[in-house]
Amino acid sequence: MTSEELLAELNQDIVICRLCPRLVEWREKIAQERRRAYRDWEYWGKPVPGFGDPNARLLIVGLAPGAHGANRTGRVFTGDGSGNFLFPALYRAGFANQPTATNREDGLRLKDVYITAVCRCAPPDNKPTPEEISACLPFLSRNIDYLMRLEGMVALGRIAFDHTLRILRQRGAPIPKLDFAHGAFYHLGEGLPWMLASYHPSRQNTQTGRLTAEMFDQIWNRSRELLSENGCA
Repeated sequence: MTSEELLAELNQDIVICRLCPRLVEWREKIAQERRRAYRDWEYWGKPVPGFGDPNARLLIVGLAPGAHGANRTGRVFTGDGSGNFLFPALYRAGFANQPTATNREDGLRLKDVYITAVCRCAPPDNKPTPEEISACLPFLSRNIDYLMRLEGMVALGRIAFDHTLRILRQRGAPIPKLDFAHGAFYHLGEGLPWMLASYHPSRQNTQTGRLTAEMFDQIWNRSRELLSENGCA
């Protein structure tokens, strides 16, 4: 099977998942009640699949869907403040054809990038439990496997960083303890994708200045440079 076929199969499995009762109840409750600003929306209210270029060499790993963002729109990082910070940066770096992401039919296309997450359901207070993270990690593991041209990964936030490395260690990769820091770069070993860490583009980080547009641009420009070292980016 091709990467595109494998990813489509994975995303079908993600959408029907009901493994975590707390998350099922929460995502569906939010979808039914809705936020006043989105009363006219039919909320997605299901686990959110990955999105992007099936031939991507770069995998972006986030934390989880926002209650009124991806849980509403059905596409990762679409419809909330985090996406409003992420997609313009990807556009500036040449990884996206437009700087906006509002819904699944808005024409957004990604080039050489695929976006996924540690957890696929919107968690209360944006805090999945350790058990919920563990239940969802097999989806991320398959995402890594199904990108057949994968060269590198960008982890948005410490949770994404820690649990992406956790998957590789569980496979037997001899990866030592690595420190999370914005801009930290690691070669993980022979046959493994490299890892670049970034603060998450949450409003908590962007509105306080902890993560600026310039800092974020450096992540994507560095990613492009690393990909260019192995071929045209």
